[in-house]
Amino acid sequence: MPAPLMLIETTPDLPEAADAVVIGAGIVGAFAAYHLAKRGLKVALIEKGRVGAEQSSRNWGWCRQQNRDARELPMATRSLDLWEEFTAETGEDTGFRRCGLLYLSNSEEELSGWARWRDFARTVGVTTHMLDEAAATARAGATGRVWKGGVFSPSDGVADPASAAPAVARAILKLGGTVHQSCAARGIETEGGRLSAVVTERGTIRTKLAVLAGGAWASAFCRQLGILFPQASIRSSILSVGPGEGAIPDALHTAAISVTRRGDGGHTLAISSRGRVDPTGQQVRFAPQFMPMFLRRWKSLAPGGLEGIRSGHESLARWRLDRPTPMERMRILDPVVDEGTIRLTHKRAIELLPALEGRPVTATWAGYIDSTPDGVPAIGEVTGLPGFVLAAGFSGHGFGIGPGAGHLIADIMTGDEPIVDPKPYHPDRFGKSSWGKVADF
Repeated sequence: MPAPLMLIETTPDLPEAADAVVIGAGIVGAFAAYHLAKRGLKVALIEKGRVGAEQSSRNWGWCRQQNRDARELPMATRSLDLWEEFTAETGEDTGFRRCGLLYLSNSEEELSGWARWRDFARTVGVTTHMLDEAAATARAGATGRVWKGGVFSPSDGVADPASAAPAVARAILKLGGTVHQSCAARGIETEGGRLSAVVTERGTIRTKLAVLAGGAWASAFCRQLGILFPQASIRSSILSVGPGEGAIPDALHTAAISVTRRGDGGHTLAISSRGRVDPTGQQVRFAPQFMPMFLRRWKSLAPGGLEGIRSGHESLARWRLDRPTPMERMRILDPVVDEGTIRLTHKRAIELLPALEGRPVTATWAGYIDSTPDGVPAIGEVTGLPGFVLAAGFSGHGFGIGPGAGHLIADIMTGDEPIVDPKPYHPDRFGKSSWGKVADF
């Protein structure tokens, strides 16, 4: 029972040349290609598997400002508007709606942290409402419990992971771009010190601009180019249940469980931040850089198994451009589900929301959440390789901020005024110490 995903058509012929090539058709890569195509560029979006088949269809679907790190908040805010603008411009349905996000807690420490974020958010024009006991309990009627407090962020919302990236890909096709599935990028070519082509398993595309939006595969790809990009992945397991009776909030978070209404009326169930660390050579290589992140979040992580090695996305191997690569052997990252986490998630969800009792489990799946040492994505042209832009390490936040990230990538590639300040995202920061600079939320 894998994560649901809408299918789209593939452009039959690979172009010999393009103004820009986007490697990776998750939500970030798709929106980057869309914003480039909107500006009149001839764009080729290439994907080793299917559009949106990895983490872009395996997440909760939240599109939030609430509790964003200060470095990401401007992009999160702009992304909410861009989700709406995309539908208005294209007529494509991503399932986006501003339903508001509800956070509930009985922890004074947690509530104090949310209040501090509320005070910060006011300084940048973001509205969020702290809820006292009466207001929180009233909004949480489906739980049948009394809560000390909570937060409601009315302008935040959700989109549909099953259809969002495919919807953007359809819009790219309408704009004259091309979309190539089951077409892995193997590497690049350079001329005069700058990017001159992207080499794929189906042939070479001449181009002066390319973006690597490869998700959990990005670091291994960068390694082939002599680019050091510290990245680590966590295996997360979630499930969905079918529709049923009962007024359950559209998007609810508690320390025990998080619940999101799906487009079909069912719900996605997950435990926030819980995951397995599958050891790989890449994990060991970047362990010192990730120590601050691990020390902050170790309580929610557990040792994994051999899934990471089997999947091959964190391989330290070198590959040749004229032979199949690990991406062609593993078209879609579909790691084994942690059954213990699934059982615990389901149990906690029913305990919190009795209306879920008896609803059938419609799907269970796992995915790899790729992260950077500071929990903030890497977006920017790689120093020393003009024309090559890195956009990866979104640390579990990429779906919601995908529209803004795609816009920023297009800004960087075309030299337009950036939609947000690009400096906090530039990959060069990993050449300096990021110790102690882990994202707050």
